[in-house]
Amino acid sequence: MTALMSADDAAPAAGAPFALLVAEGLGKQVALPSGPLTILADVCFSIAAGEAFAIVGASGSGKSTLLSLLAGLDRASTGRVLLDGVDLGALDEDGRAALRADKVGFVFQNFQLLPALTALENVMLPLELRGDADARGPARHVLEQVGLGERLGHYPRQLSGGEQQRVAIARAFVTRPRLLFADEPTGNLDTATGQQVIDLLFRLNAEAGTTLVLVTHDERLAARCTRQLRLAGGRVQA
Repeated sequence: MTALMSADDAAPAAGAPFALLVAEGLGKQVALPSGPLTILADVCFSIAAGEAFAIVGASGSGKSTLLSLLAGLDRASTGRVLLDGVDLGALDEDGRAALRADKVGFVFQNFQLLPALTALENVMLPLELRGDADARGPARHVLEQVGLGERLGHYPRQLSGGEQQRVAIARAFVTRPRLLFADEPTGNLDTATGQQVIDLLFRLNAEAGTTLVLVTHDERLAARCTRQLRLAGGRVQA
């Protein structure tokens, strides 16, 4: 059953599963000629390890900014983010990148595949960057898991949108991340293809035990998650 969260849900109850991701009083402001603009204000929540968690809201509600802060891609103006117990604000850019490479996977709306690499090479890339001795074997295996075992040598331009997103999902899961961020993963897909991609994302999430943070404006998609955090005007709505 899906439950909405409020800012009062910041701390897990006694005996609750380990909180893999915690936001404490998170805020983001940017300076404009007319004065400071508040994009996020006092956002508090925690996400348990293995949970499927949705961040929902209309365009301009602050969802993408919140994801950037949670992933350490941007710095908060106030508050802090704890990822697996590590304060992202205490790390420099290289430290945050190293933490992401070790623990985090991403799936984006526009796939973010490298056009000069084949499907197999795109999925091998994060393993190679991590220095794994064998990147080809695991990459081939996860592409077979997403139904692309016959498309290993195809380039992104030779794949449909749904196939490209499946390659992106394979790339996200190949490192077996503890935490996966999916930012509007069906935004560029038709309804039927989007449903197939979401079914795949939730199946792999369950099989791998990965914590899933899904950013979406699609209420039906958000309803498949364990809990929802609803944003409006940069603030958590009860």
